[in-house]
Amino acid sequence: MSKLLHNVNQRTQMAGENRLELLLFRLQNGQLYGINVFKVKKIIPCPPLTQFPYHHPHIVGVANTMDGSLPILDMLSAIQSGKVSDPRKQQVIVCEYNRKMQGFLVDKIENIVNMEWSEILLPPKGIGHRHYLTSVTRYEGRLVEIIDVEKVISEVTPAAEEMNASIGEDFSELKSSEVPRKVLVVDDSVVARNQIKRCLEKVELEAVLLKDGRQALEHLQAMADEGQKPWEEYLLMISDIEMPEMDGYTLTRQVKQDPRMQELFILMHTSLSGVFNESMVKKVGADNFIAKFDADELALAVLDHFRKRTAPGAA
Repeated sequence: MSKLLHNVNQRTQMAGENRLELLLFRLQNGQLYGINVFKVKKIIPCPPLTQFPYHHPHIVGVANTMDGSLPILDMLSAIQSGKVSDPRKQQVIVCEYNRKMQGFLVDKIENIVNMEWSEILLPPKGIGHRHYLTSVTRYEGRLVEIIDVEKVISEVTPAAEEMNASIGEDFSELKSSEVPRKVLVVDDSVVARNQIKRCLEKVELEAVLLKDGRQALEHLQAMADEGQKPWEEYLLMISDIEMPEMDGYTLTRQVKQDPRMQELFILMHTSLSGVFNESMVKKVGADNFIAKFDADELALAVLDHFRKRTAPGAA
């Protein structure tokens, strides 16, 4: 498996070409699942686990690794499909999500596949609100379910959404400004969309929510076709990177290459972290980049742009 992950960083340039690599794996329920390779740090046999009292039922234990204490989560239990019978026989996918390292128990690693984001589709309508999928795709005729890991993690270790009161006071000073108070939010995770929405509402900004990059691009293009200027309608756009049909890198590049909408400020807000993403943000022309999820940091990034737009002499 080390060979599968060897030189992953050398292959990540395709992210700017609306492509991704999925690590395919199975759980004990037999279903085939996928996770973006960018988030995978390594794959290891399940190490010895230490049990702690009062832990969340989805956490099977904590492993002592070279990277420090690593909580190990039973993905099968988390998506309400059962419970792993013997963690010692499982493999662990070690990932970095939202600035934290997390291990996920899986039954079997399949392989890594190279796909276009256009092949990654939203879950079918009618699936209900209790599902744990951000998207689905097919590989060699088999259905691949891509789990909303942010939703799973948020139920195990909820992100702190409290905001420093002084930040809200800073926004109140700008209430009389004619700068638009609507923010376009683009993210495929319902958890992430709602976190951002609540953060913006606390500073009296209105969030317009869309689920993927293609929806956002078509929305902005329709505005431009009608003669509207997106930056006059929206204070800024907050976009995830990983999204079905069109990723955030491709969305940003398309927006910045269109003279009718290129002045729209784009803040990339993602659970993907690392130097690679910062370089890609610059490559596609995004205006700022922050990692999920810190309510203060997000609000301060929005406030910084708000102040620049309301500064004397600003366009």
